[in-house]
Amino acid sequence: MIPRYSRPEMVFIWSQAAKFKIWFEIEAHATDALANLGVVPKSAAANIWAKAKDVEFDVGKIDAIEAEVKHDVIAFLTHLGEFIGEDSRFVHQGLTSSDVLDTCLAVQLNRASDLLLAGVDRLLAALKKRAFEHKYSVRIGRSHGIHAEPTTFGLTLARFYAEFSRAKERLIVAQKEIATCAISGAVGTFAQINPAVEEYVAEKLGLVPEPISTQVIPRDRHAAYFCALAVVASSIENLAIEIRHCQRTEVLEAEEYFSKGQKGSSAMPHKRNPVLTENLTGLARLVRSYAAPALENVALWHERDISHSSVERGIAPDATITLDFALNRLAGVIENLIIYPERMKANLELLGGLHNSQNVLLALTQKGLMREDAYGLVQKNAMEVWHLPAPRPHDALISRLKSDPEVSAKLSASELDQLFDDSRHLAHVDTSFKRVFGE
Repeated sequence: MIPRYSRPEMVFIWSQAAKFKIWFEIEAHATDALANLGVVPKSAAANIWAKAKDVEFDVGKIDAIEAEVKHDVIAFLTHLGEFIGEDSRFVHQGLTSSDVLDTCLAVQLNRASDLLLAGVDRLLAALKKRAFEHKYSVRIGRSHGIHAEPTTFGLTLARFYAEFSRAKERLIVAQKEIATCAISGAVGTFAQINPAVEEYVAEKLGLVPEPISTQVIPRDRHAAYFCALAVVASSIENLAIEIRHCQRTEVLEAEEYFSKGQKGSSAMPHKRNPVLTENLTGLARLVRSYAAPALENVALWHERDISHSSVERGIAPDATITLDFALNRLAGVIENLIIYPERMKANLELLGGLHNSQNVLLALTQKGLMREDAYGLVQKNAMEVWHLPAPRPHDALISRLKSDPEVSAKLSASELDQLFDDSRHLAHVDTSFKRVFGE
């Protein structure tokens, strides 16, 4: 992933230096376990740690060796042997390359998940704070992009808080599923290595042993992981699109923070564009695209092939780096979001009270009208208001209803006034907040 959409903490996890450090730790822990079993001398295991634990492996040199031997793990082991010396013959005893590669990938994804979860937590904190700030900031709710009935901006943010709470749960499950260790040797039968080695390495690296690994960790785990990331990315886009709509000039109920000195257009000095959330929409598309090849990686030949390998070298860093960046960018957007309650009120009044049409419909059915008749009566008056030139008088609908003899025969003027009291729509805001936030 390009630096523009990357954070250094996540990028480091996927660096060559970090990868070779993990490879060394896998090999060294495995040698410790073998020493405990009496397979290799304990002095050799101790010497491996002593001579290589603080080494900064020469990535260029490893690459040069790989260019000749055409094998990345052998290239690393050859370079490692230069530091350890004679005891390097005890490294990689009974292991196969996939043991190192797959276990390393599990460590990297596990660590990446920690950062992703931290990003979700930051976003949740921002959503909760802003939701309580605007718990009762009334705005028009929209369906099909058209004014429907009132809601509050706090409820809008609470809805996204609930969605990202589910995202956190999915990431926790995905992290648990991916955090497995395989040190089982060729075709996964432990023919050349004791299963106790796998258990020891797993514990040291914060993983659990893969129940049955063949020669690779089963890729349904990885498919589930990248699908979970894709769902989180879709939730990011969901919130980003809401903000983009809010920032439209005709709406302008909220907008991204526009910093001093920031420019919105090379041609038009007045422009304030929702560039951050537009970027997030694009980044979400990228993360979702990585789910498909992960699903295709599940089907491997027999005990292993490497058709998955080239795919994962690309999607594992790119998906986690992109999602990490997107979560933190979105958290920043919410933390700094400029919100306009007065504009929400103005937008609410644009249609002259039409948002209360259902209140009248239901009241008329309570007064004895059949639903179809009540619907037709309210719709007739509503359409007259709809066709008025904008901006419509805020009392346009109630005035027509009061003057309609069929309506006034059922509902008094005072009853209609009560039906047009927008506070009716706030009756259960507290209930929703308690369900979402528990307070």
